[in-house]
Amino acid sequence: MAAMNSSPPNTSPALHTLQSIFGYEQFRGDQAEIIDQLVNGGDALVLMPTGGGKSLCYQIPAIVRDGVGIVVSPLIALMQDQVMALRQYGVKAAYLNSSLTGAEMNEIENQLRNGELDLLYIAPERLFNGRTMDLFGQIKIALFAIDEAHCVSQWGHDFRPEYIQLSALHERFPEIPRIAVTATADAPTRNEIIQRLALQDAGLFNSGFDRPNIRYRISENSGNARELLLRFIRNEHEGDVGIVYCLSRKRVEDVATWLSSKGLTALPYHAGLSQKIRQTNQERFLREDNIIIVATIAFGMGIDKPDVRFVAHLNLPKSIEAYYQETGRAGRDGQPANAWMAYGLQDVITLKQMQEKSDADEQHKRVERHKLDSMLGLSELTTCRRQALLQYFGDTLDQPCGNCDNCLNPPETWDATVAAQKALSCVHRTGQRFGVNYLIDVLRGSEQERIKQFGHDQISTYGIGKEHSTTEWRGLFRQLISRSLLNVDIEGHGSLRLTEAARPILQGKEKLMLRKQSKASKGDRKRNTTQFNKHADTNLWNALRDCRKKLADEQGVPAYVVFHDATLADMVERQPQTLEQLGRISGIGVRKLENYGEAFLDVLVEHSQPAPVSDTVDETVQLLSQGMAPLAIAHQRDLTLTTVYNHLAKAIGQGEIELDDAIELDEKEIKAIHFALEQSEDGKLKPVYDALEGDYDYGVLQCVRASLLQHP
Repeated sequence: MAAMNSSPPNTSPALHTLQSIFGYEQFRGDQAEIIDQLVNGGDALVLMPTGGGKSLCYQIPAIVRDGVGIVVSPLIALMQDQVMALRQYGVKAAYLNSSLTGAEMNEIENQLRNGELDLLYIAPERLFNGRTMDLFGQIKIALFAIDEAHCVSQWGHDFRPEYIQLSALHERFPEIPRIAVTATADAPTRNEIIQRLALQDAGLFNSGFDRPNIRYRISENSGNARELLLRFIRNEHEGDVGIVYCLSRKRVEDVATWLSSKGLTALPYHAGLSQKIRQTNQERFLREDNIIIVATIAFGMGIDKPDVRFVAHLNLPKSIEAYYQETGRAGRDGQPANAWMAYGLQDVITLKQMQEKSDADEQHKRVERHKLDSMLGLSELTTCRRQALLQYFGDTLDQPCGNCDNCLNPPETWDATVAAQKALSCVHRTGQRFGVNYLIDVLRGSEQERIKQFGHDQISTYGIGKEHSTTEWRGLFRQLISRSLLNVDIEGHGSLRLTEAARPILQGKEKLMLRKQSKASKGDRKRNTTQFNKHADTNLWNALRDCRKKLADEQGVPAYVVFHDATLADMVERQPQTLEQLGRISGIGVRKLENYGEAFLDVLVEHSQPAPVSDTVDETVQLLSQGMAPLAIAHQRDLTLTTVYNHLAKAIGQGEIELDDAIELDEKEIKAIHFALEQSEDGKLKPVYDALEGDYDYGVLQCVRASLLQHP
């Protein structure tokens, strides 16, 4: 594909591409520097949070440079979404993966040979067969992009063996620039990416890992997690798109069925379902606006949906990397989103058992234990969760974030030393052979026959814990395991054993402060909508969404591919009245303006609102009575001319002023407008505006229509 070279004066080809194709005015963060590195033939390793614009970092250089950009992506669904979105922008993109027929593959290969593509997405498994590499040797390649580069790490949660072979790209094509991108990589993983992909000479661009629009909330599961989840969704995310992660396939099915029985649209998604059901459910999730997908934690979905407003976990993830990646699927559009989790003691026990029973070697098990311990530490934290999360990835935040549960509602702590001594002593005196439920029964003095059979009604810890409820004891045991004061047995029976770290607590040499069982407070339940109030004009918002859905359904694409929620929100806020004004909104490129501009403009014009309450109609009318023209009023009040005309139209409609007071039109012009209004069957102004060849501002037409209704 030929490089772009027709950019305006003083505008780089990359910036021109950003503005004309993707509809964004300026680059964000490190994007410009990364793109410049690649355009000039250099390699790059890019660490950028989800929603930070990683894709543009290789898409734009691929368009600007000669040849086709080859993008290695591990997930079929993700590459399909990206190609679909790029085609909406008018970019020539395609993918090669197992979902294609032989004829479809041949067609794409011919397009490659003929230089007809800007970007090709390909699965790593397909990359190294002889056919593909021979094909690459015949074409002009602009760059190689390795998406989800953390998959190369053997220690990571998403390791893919085929990624290790990707260093062969550099060996075979040493002159072609490469970019490796990821949103999830701690320091050891970054080093492994550099070593395995031979990126020692690449530019390292670390944009940080903070997702300030996501509110992190973690609470205890005391046996009512489903009810807590339902309350959370109904109170804060009624009608929103969301994802719920569970540990097992069975729980996925149960939770999806239960949520559906409560009137929500919840669909299951896990590897045990047929390919057809998975595909149907994922397509509904991508295309519809109020779908909740319930999925297994371990099953990657390749989600690239920007308007996911919440991600909920009903089980504990195995690592902070997994937690960060899964919660990162919320709020990719930069608008407020919630990461909500309820986890309990059984999660801790189950995950520890799974680790010990795995076939991994001891070195891998040790790494996995460390990762789980870090996740437990984040969950039991009493200080800012975001600071701890960022610190794990080697990032820093100087002040507490103010947007996590611990910042919004600082948890209470209590001196748990005596209670912990009772629990640890009970583990010791029962022979370290029993699980949590039995130990709690002993501590609370249960009269079960089993306790008497073992003679544990005669030991010193029998009945010494009646001051705490069963729920409180379970929370205490969970925290003791989280702090590695107790271990779960490796045989899988759930019995607890003391660790060396428990000795100082038992001997009274160390004090133990733990967090109290939390209750959702009023502040914690407050919606995370400080940056984005989509209901500021509910009628217009809903009308724009309906328009988007209609256009998306006609093309068979997800709604967000037409426009993101953030773009619709800008439309609500700015209410453009012309195509030129609409084209200035972020995310609307030339192609989308051509395809969708008229349809959305119709909706905007019909729902055109007067200015906010502070910009009163009375003040505009008063200035008009003082002899000021509408344009002068707009300048003095710092309003748009359209807003001033909205005020005047409302005043005319209420009989406060006459048409002649507001605008200067001769009788012939008024008759022409009257005639055009009468020809408009549905009363819309867009056909009137077009019939009059745009000679009159929409505000003028509104004033004439108001007068006509007042004096038919």
